[in-house]
Amino acid sequence: MLLPGRERCARLAAALYLDCFFFLPPGRCELSALLRFPRCLVHRLDIIKYRNPSSFPPGPWPLPFLGNVFTEIDFRNVNKLAEVYGAIFSLRVGSEKIIIVSGYKMVKEALITQIDSFVDRPNVPLFHKVFKGIGTILSNGYLWRMHRKFAVSHLRTFGDGKKSLELRIQQECVHLCNAFRAEKGPFNPMVTLNSAVSNIISCLIFGQRFDYHDEYYQQILRLDTECIQLIGSPRAQLYNVCPWLLEYLPGPHQTIFSNYKQITDFLRGEIIKHREDWDPSNPRDLIDNYLTEMEKKKSDPEAGFNIEGLVVTCLDLIEAGTETATTTLRWGLLFMMKFPEIQEKVQAEIDRVIGQSRQPCLADRVDMPYTEAVIHEMQRFGDVVPLGFPKKAVKDTKLGDYFIPKGTSITVNLSSVLHDPNEWETPDTFNPGHFLNENGQFRKRDAFLPFSAGKRACLGEQLARQELFLYFTSLLQQFTISKCPGEEPSLEGEIWFTYAPAPYQKE
Repeated sequence: MLLPGRERCARLAAALYLDCFFFLPPGRCELSALLRFPRCLVHRLDIIKYRNPSSFPPGPWPLPFLGNVFTEIDFRNVNKLAEVYGAIFSLRVGSEKIIIVSGYKMVKEALITQIDSFVDRPNVPLFHKVFKGIGTILSNGYLWRMHRKFAVSHLRTFGDGKKSLELRIQQECVHLCNAFRAEKGPFNPMVTLNSAVSNIISCLIFGQRFDYHDEYYQQILRLDTECIQLIGSPRAQLYNVCPWLLEYLPGPHQTIFSNYKQITDFLRGEIIKHREDWDPSNPRDLIDNYLTEMEKKKSDPEAGFNIEGLVVTCLDLIEAGTETATTTLRWGLLFMMKFPEIQEKVQAEIDRVIGQSRQPCLADRVDMPYTEAVIHEMQRFGDVVPLGFPKKAVKDTKLGDYFIPKGTSITVNLSSVLHDPNEWETPDTFNPGHFLNENGQFRKRDAFLPFSAGKRACLGEQLARQELFLYFTSLLQQFTISKCPGEEPSLEGEIWFTYAPAPYQKE
């Protein structure tokens, strides 16, 4: 007599066999049905294993065990799928179910209205291999709260506070403008902008800036940029489907891991230097402050303050604090080339408020509504992080009309928010008027979410806002950005982990 479990399997096998045999064309032998049986069995077992709960969001039909592995999860394709399946739909990558949320209304509900429902990070193998679920971005629970609190406190109290940080950016603006001025003829501004932005993070982490011609540091920046480019590629994303297999095979994921190994080796070297002359009573930077926190938290290992946590925290801030601001500035210069009439208005406002006898300062922002509007539109239209960073449901949750089980990954389509036709007058046009009222004064917009929202919003948002204003106004105060003769740079970007403009040259 069969056991209950085996009996169910036997009945399932019999049913599958009958299914296969029943649909055979007349005259085909039973052997053909037997050959088709394994395929049917795999399909039926997949349905059972990955059956969705009631009221789970719809989505494209997945392949057995592989899921929607051949469905590209980039913002363009996600927008197309949202048109078919709605503002909330699902995908399955391998065994991982992913919910995609689009449009301002539903993204707001996920990130703000239900602020505590989607606060964790899922385990993404491609990232976990490097970031190990620690630090400030990919950690969860108590460790994440302690590290985020530490990072926010350091950003707030750096040096003498905000004025010290503003002064650092202003000083870097001088170096940036000098580097632009030293170029002879047309050039690609990407490397110079990346150096300038990363130097602010370097001051925060290492207590020093690096010369733009420092070859070792430039190599670190090149390695990081290559990682950002490769992470967004479909081939690299395959690692998330079967890391146990691809771990031993060649591919872009191996380049990513190798690059990050070199970057973390650099960070460990800087930490060793700091420990040699560390003075707890006179902290110079984030590394010094973290070393002090390690001493304070010796009796609290769950907080995760150790050398490995310091390495990943430094890596987090390089990643979050450099790439997005650099890419936004690259978009900004491209927009000024494409829309010279807008550039002229910004420069007229700079001349009227700041003039040519002093540097821009943060206090100027209140008197420069048009420039502020242009910078915000750079972020909206540039769409640098279109799909944000994945989150995870910390409990069973209802989102819209759908049930989201605890542990399910959530991706918010920030691009759909920044281009939501219900929120923006001309969503697909570069239009600073989106951020100006009828009197020409700057106005905030609820659907402006380039830094995401909620408890997992970008912790470097205020720093990025300061950098964008000071760098952008400093460059347009001293230069007019124009395209090279005979060239027409495209507004169609390239999909990396971020969304970046295609390489271009400026005069």
